[in-house]
Amino acid sequence: MLRLPKSQLPCATTKPARLLLSLICLIMLLATTSCQKEKQTKEIKLAHTLDTSHPVHKAMLFMADKVKEKSGGKLTIGIYPNAQLGTERECLELLQIGSLGMTKISAAVMESFSPNFKVLSLPYIFKSKEHYYQVLEGDIGNDLLKEGEQYWLHGLTFYDAGSRSFYTTKKPVNKPADLRGMKIRVQDSNTAINMVNSFGGSATPISWGELYTALQQGVVDGAENNSPSFYLSRHYEVAKYFSLNEHTMVPDILMISSNVWNSLSPQEQQWLQEAVEESEVVQRKLWHEAEEEALAAVKKAGVEIIHPPKEPFADLVEPMYETYRDEPEVYALIQRIQAAEETQKPNKQLNQ
Repeated sequence: MLRLPKSQLPCATTKPARLLLSLICLIMLLATTSCQKEKQTKEIKLAHTLDTSHPVHKAMLFMADKVKEKSGGKLTIGIYPNAQLGTERECLELLQIGSLGMTKISAAVMESFSPNFKVLSLPYIFKSKEHYYQVLEGDIGNDLLKEGEQYWLHGLTFYDAGSRSFYTTKKPVNKPADLRGMKIRVQDSNTAINMVNSFGGSATPISWGELYTALQQGVVDGAENNSPSFYLSRHYEVAKYFSLNEHTMVPDILMISSNVWNSLSPQEQQWLQEAVEESEVVQRKLWHEAEEEALAAVKKAGVEIIHPPKEPFADLVEPMYETYRDEPEVYALIQRIQAAEETQKPNKQLNQ
């Protein structure tokens, strides 16, 4: 603030003095307004349910840094982890009304908002990791990201969430028959429910935050997820068998509210999209490292890691594909994915 020495302060009772004081106040006001305009930033709030040690969270931190760097601080992203602002479903609902800017959700949760996403949760729909990347990076993936637009949800990219497998508390799963009579926690996804039931288990939807206690108290006999989630959730403390049958590769999706996306200028959209794509490459590398670290850690903690043959599981769920003949769009997507080329390498390579 500009201050004059007391000895130089003009008497406010004279007209020139009042004019001088008014001029000084005007100059100070203009200077303050100019500084405020220079410092003005636009912040997008991003909420998710993951722990801060999760590779997807780390990738989003990288993205936020890149957005700030590219925009010179004019556009920033504030990240709220650990379900501070709600569950995945609640965050999506906040996106729809524009009360939240961005979120990370599983494609399985997206089924309830945009039905065609269920194709990504079908067991053994992807023949290999290369096939998985090829589908997500190609026209099929781009078409799916646009699916949410009619529900005010704009898809930015897919994050790798690895392969989901079974972990259990009482006995290992070496073959589908071992799941008979077992209550297996699944996400709130009809596709996941039908899959577990097809294997002979009893699918039991339970929220992620309640699962540790449910395993500990015997409410469920097991669950299914990827290895980093199994490790970071500390579920290995109560579930000592991890059967890597790798039944699904359900990606995560980075979403932004259509209202928020449309409120950004073309330049701001470009900054954000570029940062997102750069974070995708980083996330894959972090994910690969996290998978290796998680398997080594749970094994050291006494978990028995089983590698059952996948064919018996795949054979049991193959009829699921035909049940979608009555849903032409989903069935067409199934056929497109099955026909996708596996020979072409993905564009975004792991920087190993």
